[in-house]
Amino acid sequence: MKAVMYGAGNIGRGFIGLLLSQSGYEVSFVDVNDTVICAMNDAHRYPVDILLESGTKEEWAENISCVDGKNPEAVAEAIANADVMATAVGVNILKFIAAPIAGGLKKRWAEGNMTPFNIIICENLIGADKVLHDLIAENLSDGEKENLDAVVGFVEASIGRMVPVQTPEMQKGNPLRVCVEAYDILPLDKAAVKGDFPPIKNVIWYTPFEFYIERKLFIHNMGHAMTAYFGDILGCEYIWQAIENPTVELLVIRAMTASAIALAKRHGGDTADLFAHVQDLIRRFANRGLGDTVKRVGGDIRRKLSKGDRLVGALNMCRAEGVDSIYIEAAIAAALLFSHDDVLKEKSAEEILKEYSELSDTGRILEIYKKLKDGMSLEALLSNLKQEAKR
Repeated sequence: MKAVMYGAGNIGRGFIGLLLSQSGYEVSFVDVNDTVICAMNDAHRYPVDILLESGTKEEWAENISCVDGKNPEAVAEAIANADVMATAVGVNILKFIAAPIAGGLKKRWAEGNMTPFNIIICENLIGADKVLHDLIAENLSDGEKENLDAVVGFVEASIGRMVPVQTPEMQKGNPLRVCVEAYDILPLDKAAVKGDFPPIKNVIWYTPFEFYIERKLFIHNMGHAMTAYFGDILGCEYIWQAIENPTVELLVIRAMTASAIALAKRHGGDTADLFAHVQDLIRRFANRGLGDTVKRVGGDIRRKLSKGDRLVGALNMCRAEGVDSIYIEAAIAAALLFSHDDVLKEKSAEEILKEYSELSDTGRILEIYKKLKDGMSLEALLSNLKQEAKR
């Protein structure tokens, strides 16, 4: 079996590529980093360090190679001969890989290969399947578009594994080594698959997949970012330092619990499972071995305060489902005070909420924001929020 992994970054190497290798695939990565390309083609394997709460465990991805993404003919050849492929390049890069993917599909079909072909999309974007489909379709003729819809599955993934910024100390002299947390479950959209399900280790096939996409974004990503913003107020450098503060932990748990209740109401999910997921995330956030920083997790305020993203998206979901959202509103207020993003120095809180979040009802957010800006302690804020939630 052959697989193409488009993107040899942290998620590509540290999660999806590793799972594909462990599932028995010969994995051809596609990347543009010359150091990575040469190292993969020299060694044909790379190590992954699993960061446990005490110590590490080393695993290896075997039988791998790397295609130069700057060579569209080589990329097309790899895709034409693959049984499955995945992308993990970042949302903003999808537009650049659509034409090479289209070239690979054209080559498959020109060679008479009309077997179903699934593209697993590991991008942090709601609707990533439609985005990539439409970008690829722009590079195809009308007849080829019919083939695209008939035999190509655009399969969304929910990427839950946390991967910190890789430091030289973590890589231990090997540019391919990547350090990751132990969590390695991969939910995939069951309904989007064309033909048989690709055999991949640790996959959960699920439909309707919006549940998993929103669970990741509105519980995991929201809670992670919230931890960063309150940690920043306390002067923390690392996420584990922030979540070890009992007040931050309780604020984050209550916000994630609100999202879990709203998610269960929207999709009919099991609240007990969702509450257990919240508790597991708190444990994972506290993993010191990850060394994940407040600055990294909280960065890119423009995106993280946008209408459909983790914070405002969770708020809107709670409001739509009739769930009190005051703890999520507190997270947004804390985000407006984040010290590591220049946009907050250029625009007022009101402007940011109007321009990026597109919120009309911002009264409680701005009230909490002003209290935090004036120096209210998190303990006092928690007490204040508890009283407000009782009304």
